[in-house]
Amino acid sequence: MKQAKLGSFFGGGATKASSKPATNSSQEGIKDPSMEVDTPLEIKGTSDAEQKRKHTDLDSDSDTEQVHMPKQKRRATKSIIIDDDDEGDDDNDEDYKEDLDQEEQDDQHPINITSAVNEKIASQEQHKVSTELNPATTTTTEEIVDDELEYEQAAQEEMEQQNETAYEKESAKAFVPYAVLCRTFEKCEETTKRLAITENLVTLFIQLCPDYEGLELGIGESLLMKAIARSTGRSMKVLKDDYTTIGDLGTVAKNSKGSQRTLFKPKPLTTGHVFKTLKEIARLSGQSSQNKKVDKIQGLLVACQENEAKYVIRQLEGKLRIGMAEQTVLSALAQASVMNKPDYEKWPQQKKEESLATATDILKSVHNQLPNYDMIVPALLKYPIDQLLSKCTMRPGIPLKPMLAHPTKSLPEILDRFQDQAFTCEYKYDGERAQIHRTEDGKISIYSRNSEDMSVRYPDIMESISKWIPSSTSSFILDCEAVAWDIEKGSILPFQILSTRKRKDVREDEITVRVAIYAFDCLYLNGKSLLQEPFQERRRLLHSSFIETKNQFYFAEYMNSTDISDIQTFLDVSIQNNCEGLMVKSFDGKHATYEPSRRSRNWLKVKKDYLNGMGDSMDLVVMGAYHGRGKRTSVYGGFLLGCYDPDTEEFQTICKIGTGFSEEILKTLYEQLKPHIIPQPKKFYCLGDNPATPDIWFEPSVIFEVKCADLSISPTYMAGVGQVNDAKGISLRFPRFIRLREDKEPEQATSSGQIVEFYFAQSNI
Repeated sequence: MKQAKLGSFFGGGATKASSKPATNSSQEGIKDPSMEVDTPLEIKGTSDAEQKRKHTDLDSDSDTEQVHMPKQKRRATKSIIIDDDDEGDDDNDEDYKEDLDQEEQDDQHPINITSAVNEKIASQEQHKVSTELNPATTTTTEEIVDDELEYEQAAQEEMEQQNETAYEKESAKAFVPYAVLCRTFEKCEETTKRLAITENLVTLFIQLCPDYEGLELGIGESLLMKAIARSTGRSMKVLKDDYTTIGDLGTVAKNSKGSQRTLFKPKPLTTGHVFKTLKEIARLSGQSSQNKKVDKIQGLLVACQENEAKYVIRQLEGKLRIGMAEQTVLSALAQASVMNKPDYEKWPQQKKEESLATATDILKSVHNQLPNYDMIVPALLKYPIDQLLSKCTMRPGIPLKPMLAHPTKSLPEILDRFQDQAFTCEYKYDGERAQIHRTEDGKISIYSRNSEDMSVRYPDIMESISKWIPSSTSSFILDCEAVAWDIEKGSILPFQILSTRKRKDVREDEITVRVAIYAFDCLYLNGKSLLQEPFQERRRLLHSSFIETKNQFYFAEYMNSTDISDIQTFLDVSIQNNCEGLMVKSFDGKHATYEPSRRSRNWLKVKKDYLNGMGDSMDLVVMGAYHGRGKRTSVYGGFLLGCYDPDTEEFQTICKIGTGFSEEILKTLYEQLKPHIIPQPKKFYCLGDNPATPDIWFEPSVIFEVKCADLSISPTYMAGVGQVNDAKGISLRFPRFIRLREDKEPEQATSSGQIVEFYFAQSNI
């Protein structure tokens, strides 16, 4: 399954390495030459009492403490081995077993004093920051450190950093301590109120790594535990026990740091340094990359103070889980831009409210067209927000989130929806959504519905594109569907065939499943955005600017008619041609524009099985499993599924499913889910007071497409809880497995809001 994308949730420039460890104010005047060497500091041949006496003048409490050196540093002559397949693997950490007895003895000591080696790591890894404190965070900064000179020195050294990108240099001017960001995260996590979260974010600029950059974190728990162990001196066994009890590795890291004493206070982390390090970790690959990742993570953890370790670990896992949805971030950013105006406080209340609402709408629209904070934030700082739409325009090379359709259960419903409006019908192809880009300089890229760059997955498409582009077409963005293709018969193959195609390391000479492209929309052409053009015009430009190529590139089949019998016939023919059904789209006028990232009622989808029972299938996350019985004793016999609530960032239970599976798929699922087993449900699993309890819990990773007979209110399942009933949720009756959805992330599962819509759309409600 795909790993979580790198989401830094902070901004700031590149940083510079430091070689001088910071000193604690309580230890002024103490100089230890051992702090300047790279060899481990070991205390040998001394009793516990002697060790305590040696540190008396370092810490007033040391006469009741015992020095605890991390086991990795005690083994000065032994290599630390980390398996290449360790990431995401729940291994037994064989390389730690030989010293398990010693570790258990060490962990009986209540206080740990981190070795000088870790202090050296903190000194070497910690980068410096930019020239001046952000005025909006000055008060908070004073709460975090007592000595502002330390920050000023760091800011001065930051400016010496060479080879920064232009944006990194610009970002470096706004210095934000990482602790400020973590405190904001903490406040967001403590509330479920959207307005409160927005208020917490208003003064923070938040920078995300775009999906299409392809940087993935999602570091496995075992790898993170090793880094925590090496930075705190705690054993793997104790860390695993804590994780089983607490259920959140970030909290385990925070608690482990909290019980640790250090000889010197490390230099404060900055948002720029943490973000830069996370990107470096995400880019590491190849031989010994796991060792290097652990080293970099260890360097961050050693320098962490207060609650920073908690959020460093969560960011490395790719699961911040503080209820901070992207729409909230955009609202906060828009509000900050308005409230920053010099005379804002003098405005009448009505003007304030209207300006905030307008700014939010503008910023969301801009982000839909150009989902890149690296471009939006500098423009927002440079131009008035009412000019942002003209300054931040869509461009090839930056994928848009696709427009989506609403389901419909009957053909007459189509006529009701498009009454007095022109509409058109197209085949709904059963393949993989593909957005194909070509820049002015000829660079071609293919993006998934998740905005992931999947150009390397389709080398055959990349090779054929030049054949269907005439010389008059210089740049474009096409919305398409990639389908499995039978070259001999010249026909579409079922989606199940496409799903067997390799998704990584695809070589053109090894491809066994061929694909063809069906283009159905043109969003950008020859330097001009077509988003505001009606679909009729976009289709005309699509057909006139590209060339159908046998077995490679085709235009979507369409029909323009308002006759129910014609639509029914067209639907039947689409099913015979291995399509899912029809797409019905507004054709002309103001409702026929392209709406990125929206599930719009200007597009309807209709499938043959929609016309009987439940209107649409649902994509649900596997949260748990039940042991099989009888013939299924060696596999899972059933699964607990959930939908996703983007506002609360929760997965809400919706049903138990056990039908529709072949024996082969059950065996596949058993192996596929094995690496994702967790000891207990995540804190962001919404289970209710009378929960369904599976035998096994999983990290959210696998998605099922599911059909059902209907939906009902349930005291056991929590989908849409609070929207239909204060204490009860919605469940599925007679759910049936359709297929795996490997093209979706867990957060792209059917939302709780959609589940509520399905519930109220039932004829018997």
